[in-house]
Amino acid sequence: MTPSRRCSRTACDRPAVTTLTYVYADQTAVVGPLATYAEPHSYDLCEVHGERLSAPRGWEVMRLAPDPSSLPPSQDDLLALADAVREAGRPALADEPGLVHATRSPSQVVSAGAGRETGRRGHLRVLTSE
Repeated sequence: MTPSRRCSRTACDRPAVTTLTYVYADQTAVVGPLATYAEPHSYDLCEVHGERLSAPRGWEVMRLAPDPSSLPPSQDDLLALADAVREAGRPALADEPGLVHATRSPSQVVSAGAGRETGRRGHLRVLTSE
């Protein structure tokens, strides 16, 4: 496992999260997601230095947002997933309409308005409406 890259700023030991690249022809400083590889003419910056960056007078700073699909799941996403799994694993109450009691075998599954079981994969069931 390779160590994470550090911020390029002197005396900063925080992990890099963005990459700064200068486009001299357009007088533009581009701050975007952390590059896959460290390049000699780009600078890896931590979150603090990436947000505080200012360009010389007459230059434009362009900030590129990271692709949401490339981001790791947040703590909220993981907690929501864990809650959904816990909820799915709870036994259903027999008196609630439309719910199946968890101790019944697949051949005994009959639920009001839920349809008929047509397939099964592990603990998941495929239901079709009648």
